[in-house]
Amino acid sequence: MQGSRPTDGTDGVSRHRTIGDLSTYQRRYIPQRLTATLLLAFGVAMATLVVVVPTGASAAKGGTVIAASQGTFGTMLIVGSGKYAGYTTYFISSDQPGKYGCTTKLFSVGGPSISCTGPSNDQKAEWPAVTTKGAPVAGPGVSQKLLGTVTRKGIGTQVTYAGHPMYLFDQGPGQITGEGWDEPSLPPFHGVWWLMTPAGLPQPWPGALAATTIANGRNVLGAIMLTGGGFKTAPAYTFSGDSSSKVACTGACAVAWPPVLTESLPAATKSVDATKIGSIKRPDGTYQVTYSGKPLYLYSDEGVVLKNGQRVIAGSGNGVKFDGGTFQLVTP
Repeated sequence: MQGSRPTDGTDGVSRHRTIGDLSTYQRRYIPQRLTATLLLAFGVAMATLVVVVPTGASAAKGGTVIAASQGTFGTMLIVGSGKYAGYTTYFISSDQPGKYGCTTKLFSVGGPSISCTGPSNDQKAEWPAVTTKGAPVAGPGVSQKLLGTVTRKGIGTQVTYAGHPMYLFDQGPGQITGEGWDEPSLPPFHGVWWLMTPAGLPQPWPGALAATTIANGRNVLGAIMLTGGGFKTAPAYTFSGDSSSKVACTGACAVAWPPVLTESLPAATKSVDATKIGSIKRPDGTYQVTYSGKPLYLYSDEGVVLKNGQRVIAGSGNGVKFDGGTFQLVTP
């Protein structure tokens, strides 16, 4: 069943470290501030978020409180107690029970070593974990049944929601700077970061489609995503097992191939036929972008190659087979 959802604005500012704390990797690849002009060019409204920690949640005893708060994308989950009260929480599509895309493994891209995650106060972690010293507590608007924990080496007890480990990213409370980050290869976290709704689902932005040229010179359809180098157009793929009325890529398939999600019909640049853009409701209740009736995906292991000294996306998911079907690039 196809449909659309109402649109919200977005906020694009710097990552969770101040410029003085940024690693060499961050200073080189991450813009200090994404401009409103760039966001508006993609049909996404700039907004300032003010988060109010629910009354009574800040004084919880024992476990970390997770609360719901209204943000620029809709109702989302935040930390409701302790040092990080009011901080936005995120999850990554590549984390699954027993297997994690965001780990404590250190890596370097020409500067000091960093990791994807670590304890909440870990200065080397790009996405510090939301941890707890007791059973997490549901604040207003949050389901206690969906709250849980997982014990991870080098992290401690991390809070989960609907089975998804939860992370921090921002410089302070009331900010949303980690929404929609696509990190398949540099750094290699192999997933997309989303806000989470009280129902335990991704809270996506409307998004935008554009044409992009991959390493072999082919012009293909892509989704504009946030990356360490700012907004980039990631190649989009269709799956032969899907139809205009049914999504077949779920579960492990959707981990390897994150769906291009939307909160409404996405915008399109002039190089894309906007009349071909639609959306389809996935089995989990989220909405996925379609083009010419086919659901669109990103590739979690998308390659990047050097061409004339520049990093160029390879389009390496083209022709890859999965679950009895084949993924293909799309012509705009």
